[in-house]
Amino acid sequence: MEPITHFLTGACLGRAGLNRKTALATLTLTLAAEAPDLDILGRLRGPAFGFAHHRGFTHSFLGVPLDAMVVVGFVYLLWRLRGRKVKDPKLPPRWGLLFLFACLAGLSHILLDFTNAYGVRPFWPFSERWYSWDIVFIFEPIMFTFLLLGLIVPSIFSLIDKEVGARQLSPRGRIAAILALVAVVLLWGVRDYEHRRAINALQSRTYDNADPVKASAYPALASPFHWYGVVETSNFFVLAPVDSLLPEVDPEEKMQIRYKPEETPITLAAKRSYLGRVYLDWAAYPITQTEDLNPGYIVNFQDLRYAQLPSLFTRARGDRNNASKPLGAGVQLDRNLKVIGDVYGSGPNRKTYPEP
Repeated sequence: MEPITHFLTGACLGRAGLNRKTALATLTLTLAAEAPDLDILGRLRGPAFGFAHHRGFTHSFLGVPLDAMVVVGFVYLLWRLRGRKVKDPKLPPRWGLLFLFACLAGLSHILLDFTNAYGVRPFWPFSERWYSWDIVFIFEPIMFTFLLLGLIVPSIFSLIDKEVGARQLSPRGRIAAILALVAVVLLWGVRDYEHRRAINALQSRTYDNADPVKASAYPALASPFHWYGVVETSNFFVLAPVDSLLPEVDPEEKMQIRYKPEETPITLAAKRSYLGRVYLDWAAYPITQTEDLNPGYIVNFQDLRYAQLPSLFTRARGDRNNASKPLGAGVQLDRNLKVIGDVYGSGPNRKTYPEP
């Protein structure tokens, strides 16, 4: 998920009652809910290295305690710099409990990232296997709204009470935060049900007289009933939008067929590169396309989970042809099939970086 949703989740966990157990709970939970994304620092060593380590150790069960230690250490430093001040002197910081809360927030980050198509590797480094639920887009407006309302609605009522002179007997916000978190879980339930219907619709038919070998459905933005279907057969892939409310796969004229490319020494050399190994380990529906540069080659990698996304971003610009492939990358080779570097972007924005 994008960072703001993680921050809001941590804040709601704090407001749901954990902030009554120790001082600095809400701050710690909010920061710890986003802390696993510290792996973005891996990009300093280049895009391929950053890609290889994204959602790796910091997003694993083994890495959560380390994330929590970093956050609690940072909160402790802020507390000392502020002169050890807290809002309620009767509720001092309990650092052991704050560490446990930070671990809880870190686990919430893994759970949220698990719900979208990119996936997580929670058992890293013991297992490199990726897991994904595929029910939520990377930004989910409905969930975002639930969490935001869970935090701001109590503040609105507090302002109203001050205007009318009402006495506030207890801190506000607990019920609203709990309701927001419950609403998120219920939304996941609806999404999961519709996701299963979409997959069943994809699996229950043939494609150009070929039976599906594998089928997946990935969420569209906002709507719980529209999905991007990807079907694999023995010889080709099919990209097909799905309406899970019916449920129904879009008519054949709206489907895209992507034939599996023939394996060549060029593609094999690219797949053996650092980027190639990392990309194929992560991709669910990888496909390659070879460009002859004369001299040399570029083997482009794309995961078909994201092949239908460019229309979302290019339709407004009217620039379908020059759209870059989301989460795509390439490996540049010379005529002797030696790796020159990794390629990212397309057209004038294409850049080549040396392999790590």
